[in-house]
Amino acid sequence: MSNIALVVGASGIIGSNLARELLAHNWTTYGLARTPRPDDVPGLHPVAADLLNPASLQTALADLAPTHVFITSWMRQDTEAENIRVNSLMVRNLLDALAPKHSVQHVALVTGLKHYLGPFEAYVSGGVAPPTPLREEQPRLPLDNFYYAQEDEVYAAAARDGFTWSIHRPHTIIGKAVGNLMNLGTTLAVYASICKETGRPFRWPGSEAQWNGLSDVTDARIIAQQLRWAATAETARNEAFNIVNGDIFRWSWLWPRLAAWFGVEAVGFDGTVHPLEAELANDGAVWREIAGRHQLQEADLSRLASPWHTDLDLGRPIEVMTDMTNSRKRGFLAYQSTEDSFFDLFEQLHTDRLIP
Repeated sequence: MSNIALVVGASGIIGSNLARELLAHNWTTYGLARTPRPDDVPGLHPVAADLLNPASLQTALADLAPTHVFITSWMRQDTEAENIRVNSLMVRNLLDALAPKHSVQHVALVTGLKHYLGPFEAYVSGGVAPPTPLREEQPRLPLDNFYYAQEDEVYAAAARDGFTWSIHRPHTIIGKAVGNLMNLGTTLAVYASICKETGRPFRWPGSEAQWNGLSDVTDARIIAQQLRWAATAETARNEAFNIVNGDIFRWSWLWPRLAAWFGVEAVGFDGTVHPLEAELANDGAVWREIAGRHQLQEADLSRLASPWHTDLDLGRPIEVMTDMTNSRKRGFLAYQSTEDSFFDLFEQLHTDRLIP
């Protein structure tokens, strides 16, 4: 039986890379988004639907019978209570719409390290410092968290409909996307480009703990590989998996290397946090001028940079790194150099005329 994938959030960093991964391995692949961009991934079948509108889903999925569903999208709300309500409803509506078909064999849900760190509201203020490296066996925190609510929707539908599931918890995703809510790699590329064009130093914006501590990240391509593996591997059924590149680094080591790629002056932690949200707050006009001069494809700074999220990641008061033992023991052995993750992204952004 052929594999028929439905990638939910196909226009995002993870979803678009996953679609390419599946298509490269001869999966029939549909990409669901509110506003699909079919030209982004050749061979992907676009599906336009609103996950908060059951009627929209019923219409969009009427002729589809996917064997594997990959949920890679979410919608940011003002409070965690609203995050829970909206994002759990999205998952429930989707799986309810697919239930009558009895075609789904496996559902993969992408969440993240807020599973261990707590929601945005908690770890911004310090939250609870979990032991690192983070392991899947660590219990849920006694905090409201929309990731838990999404998981519970998957578990309930799996018990009802008989499919298997996997949960995937990446660290910060490094990959190309335009209009994405959480995009550290592109944010740093845009920041470095502005520094180069204006003569400003490429100043570390985050905390001392992040500057000196151990860290890791997740290349969008490696989570795509893990998602495909877990969808069909018997050893991966009904398991949660961390997913990072497989190496660790300190930002104090990586930051000068990123600066060197752009030919800008690197400035490390100087005793003070310098949030990027404030650093880039008045650079909208600067970026429009840069984009016009270099004939770039995107002149709207907010479509490329997500400084609020980059500040959350780089401003954490603790070091954050994850353990990959559960994947390794079950057969997923892929590895990705983090330095190459950034450099490959920078090259792609330059080639696609998104940075000078």
